[in-house]
Amino acid sequence: MIRTFVAVDFPQDYVEKIARIQSKFKDFNIKPIDPNLIHITLKFLGDVNENKIEQIAGALGEINIPSFDARIGNIGVFPKPQYVKVIWLGAEGNFGELHDNVESVLKPFKFKKDKNTYTAHATLARVKYMPEKDKEAFLRVLGELKNTGIGTFHVDAIKLKKSTLTPGGPIYETLHEVRLK
Repeated sequence: MIRTFVAVDFPQDYVEKIARIQSKFKDFNIKPIDPNLIHITLKFLGDVNENKIEQIAGALGEINIPSFDARIGNIGVFPKPQYVKVIWLGAEGNFGELHDNVESVLKPFKFKKDKNTYTAHATLARVKYMPEKDKEAFLRVLGELKNTGIGTFHVDAIKLKKSTLTPGGPIYETLHEVRLK
């Protein structure tokens, strides 16, 4: 079984900008994601039989969405500022339609449907526990960064990725790339 997901990768020149944003949260009990690994997940597939990868890649090839420009910026949190579990970077563009298309072409595989409304974002860090004494300072930093812009890039491909979990963090490998029309 292979742990897999479908994603849009960021341009390499975003790595430094993302690392700078993450550094603003260094005084808090967070676990930052390696800036080289940050991406926008369109669909988490979970554990997939290796012999299904080729069929999944073929189905993803049926996606019929034109490439588009995306604006990356705005820092937010899930589920809410008073109880933070994830710090994220927002993404604006045609991600909703792209996500719906991915769901549609993968429907025959009976993957679990996303229970929440899709929100295009990239996870910057996870928060295990935020002590009450740190919340005010954290919310102040979050407020200062809220409207931070990273930039705009052209989304012209999606990738089927393998995720190998290790004690040092996940290792991602691209299994298949689909170019958007």
